[in-house]
Amino acid sequence: MKKKFDQQLLDTMSRDLGNWHGPFYSNRKDPRLIVPKYNPMMGWTFNFASPYTYVMVIAIVLIIVCYQLFL
Repeated sequence: MKKKFDQQLLDTMSRDLGNWHGPFYSNRKDPRLIVPKYNPMMGWTFNFASPYTYVMVIAIVLIIVCYQLFL
């Protein structure tokens, strides 16, 4: 059975400066794919420790490239 993380623990993880490498968030223990930035008013970012992030980024780039090529 998968552990369910409570919101307070998730917020603590995303506020920890040790998980931030410049503008990039990387935390293997955080199950979220998209996390709020250190300053939540600045928006959201990807959790680059998750392999699904790279799949998502590649898919977004492919959609943009295909849109430009076939429009």
